Amino acid sequence: MTKKCYGAVELGGTKFTTLIAKDTRTILKKKVFPTLNPKDSLQDIVAFFKDEIPDCETKLEAIGVGSFGPLDLNPDSKTFGFITSTPKQGWEFFNIKGEIEKALDVNVFLETDVNAAAVGEFYLYPVNRIRNLAYITIGTGIGAGIITNGKLIHGLVHPEFGHISIPHDIRKDPFRGVCPYHRDCFEGLASGPAMTARWNLSPDDLPVNHMGWELEGEYIAHALANLIYTVSPEIIILGGDVMHHRHLFPIIHKKARALLNKYIKSRSLEENISEYIVPPRLKDDSGILGALSMAVYETESRD
Repeated sequence: MTKKCYGAVELGGTKFTTLIAKDTRTILKKKVFPTLNPKDSLQDIVAFFKDEIPDCETKLEAIGVGSFGPLDLNPDSKTFGFITSTPKQGWEFFNIKGEIEKALDVNVFLETDVNAAAVGEFYLYPVNRIRNLAYITIGTGIGAGIITNGKLIHGLVHPEFGHISIPHDIRKDPFRGVCPYHRDCFEGLASGPAMTARWNLSPDDLPVNHMGWELEGEYIAHALANLIYTVSPEIIILGGDVMHHRHLFPIIHKKARALLNKYIKSRSLEENISEYIVPPRLKDDSGILGALSMAVYETESRD
């Protein structure tokens, strides 16, 4: 009897994680690498998966990949599976899906890193209770993975929630923003690099009582209010390096409730907002375990 195994990759801008597992709960091997140029990083990925793994048949069933983007996820496109207009040097229009498939002769299921994280968190909740979920990462960049009626949202491309417009009072906050495309979009005002550029201190070095946290919480609350009005998720999960600072959650809860002003009649918002806007249950493993879930469930659905 053959023993099925699955692979997963979470490809970030500075590092990437790889793992091999028998199922979504039985991890056999895991390793973190620095993200280099595409050629060298691909060599690291291939070498990891070609190593002999106990309890696995020689060929993986599939590999799930959650990658930084933007990505082309349109199966009818000539650049399907490519990282497209990324600012990361050397990776622009790199065929991440195709190159891994060619090197390892295995099906690769590709999603954005934040979509993979949304998938990872989604499978923690009973499907009959939570069908609509939003995962937002706030770190070097800002992005959102949105699941509606149990399925990830795809459309023209994929949601670019980090680039929505939010109110920016330049009298209170004269900072111009860091987004090279829009200056003061959500990512331009509230990402980790935006905080560092505004205060000349990284979020890790910003004191808990610094006014910057109130401003950060306000920008995030504005973005979440827009999300609640338009998508109406049943739960919002906030991950990423900035959200490692847990004292930010009560600020967001307070400001989001004030902005919504009881317009949305829901106990989740009026009484239990601390259970509605929450940190990831999987902590920093949402992305890699989501990528693994993609490989397992997509393969099973095709069998």
